Amino acid sequence: MYRHSLRKRVAIAFALCVAVLSIVWGFAFFAAVRLSEDRVLTQQLQVAADNYPAITTNLRGYDTLDNLPQSLKQWAQTNPELGLYEFDSEELHVAVIASNNKQSPAFVVFDVAGIEASSSEDWWLLLIISGVVGTLGMFGFGLGIVVMRRAVAPVTQLAKAVADIDPEKLSSEDHKRIDSSRFTDDEVGMLARTIEQTLERISAFVARERYFTDSASHELRTPITVITGAIELLAQSSLSIADEKALDRIRRATVDMKTTIEMFLWLARESDDGLYDEQFLVMPLVNQAIDMQRHLLSGKLVDVEIKQLTNPIVHGHPQAFSIALNNLVRNAFEHTLTDQGPIIIRIKERELLVTNQAHNNIESSCISTEASSPHGYGLGLGIVKRLCERNGWSFSLLADEKNVVARLSW
Repeated sequence: MYRHSLRKRVAIAFALCVAVLSIVWGFAFFAAVRLSEDRVLTQQLQVAADNYPAITTNLRGYDTLDNLPQSLKQWAQTNPELGLYEFDSEELHVAVIASNNKQSPAFVVFDVAGIEASSSEDWWLLLIISGVVGTLGMFGFGLGIVVMRRAVAPVTQLAKAVADIDPEKLSSEDHKRIDSSRFTDDEVGMLARTIEQTLERISAFVARERYFTDSASHELRTPITVITGAIELLAQSSLSIADEKALDRIRRATVDMKTTIEMFLWLARESDDGLYDEQFLVMPLVNQAIDMQRHLLSGKLVDVEIKQLTNPIVHGHPQAFSIALNNLVRNAFEHTLTDQGPIIIRIKERELLVTNQAHNNIESSCISTEASSPHGYGLGLGIVKRLCERNGWSFSLLADEKNVVARLSW
């Protein structure tokens, strides 16, 4: 499409614009000089014609001061230096030159009365020149826009092709919109090919991720279903008290695993089927989280206090909120030592706070809100933060020497 590189095209465009303006301005200046010459000669001929048959001489020479016009005698007596002089009020131009008489110079006087333009004509001439200069400036501006647009047209085409691609909804065909083959082997062509290859790799990655998500959705649910069925069969048989407790732990772990797998799959998918816009109460999920994690406080002698200041309703994905809340409660239960209670869960209109006492063994990953390691923090702060971001919530973890406060806001 273009034979030269972008830098060369811009340089050529700039040089072409300057050359065209210089040529146009040169012709305009030449025309102004010629018109001025013609006007002077025409005016001088008109003066002579008006005085016909007595033709006056506008250009005269004087060897002595006595012969000079009366308006110049006083000035001539000041012994002016050799050169050219102009007297606007008398409409005279005087040349002082050396003469044979060493005592005084000679004078050449040019009477321009009726030849030079009047003040009104000067203003009209200035207006015309200003108009010409302004027209040339507008012409140069327009020419520059046209030439530069032509020079950077490949960049504009590439920008338009990239702008038509929605990064939030990439498809396997988006990289074909770039069509790098229409660009030559220059800077823009190299950039187009790089963008095209990058989009192609991203499209392939998205396709692989979707395939994995669809496969994992089936492969992970199948063993969970088998385990759940086996638990139900075991529950119908005669079990000892110890076996029933073990079966309850298995059942809770299975439910947690099922919920976690479904949430991971939901996070992996770009679409969540509109489940993020449900309305649900916070208090039932708090009670559920405490019941599910109560076994972590066995033998610790730690009380759990719920301070329900209101009964808020949250918009979003209830399963995501439940996982995030279970994570916060589980960590508070796990990191609270014997007789270090109470653990306080405070429910407000726009936020929920889980507070437990701090101790020296708390991992630094539980304090930093940027940490994503699951060590000591269930799913990890990274997953909790993603759950909150997908639902428009916010999460923060604050710690000092006495307490650790996990805040979930909506």
